[in-house]
Amino acid sequence: MSTPAGADRPDRAQASVGELLADASRNFTLLLRQEVDLAKAELRQEARAIGTGAAMVAAAAIAALLTLLFLSHALWWSLSNMMDQGWAALIVAVIWALIGALLASRARQQLRAIRTLPHTKQTAREIPDAVRGR
Repeated sequence: MSTPAGADRPDRAQASVGELLADASRNFTLLLRQEVDLAKAELRQEARAIGTGAAMVAAAAIAALLTLLFLSHALWWSLSNMMDQGWAALIVAVIWALIGALLASRARQQLRAIRTLPHTKQTAREIPDAVRGR
């Protein structure tokens, strides 16, 4: 024969202070364990996003370096037909410095957009109120 739901649990109104404290301690421990698990999951997700962003920055840097090498030479050679080679090299260097600054700025914006542990921060702020019974 089956027992009704909750029949194996004692009535909370008749529980001793020790039982209530033990139950609260178990619940608090469970809550903290779940918060740690959530933080770990969020950190793994953030690490993946940071790794992807870093890989994209590295790939962009390699592509920029190769582009810089070939286009710089071609542009320098073209400009040196119209002016002194030193001035042509300076013009090419300034152009690539501007492009590098733009790429660095965009990469920094993308890395700053990553939010760290948003859910864990919020629930961690709620724990003291939950302990106080609010």
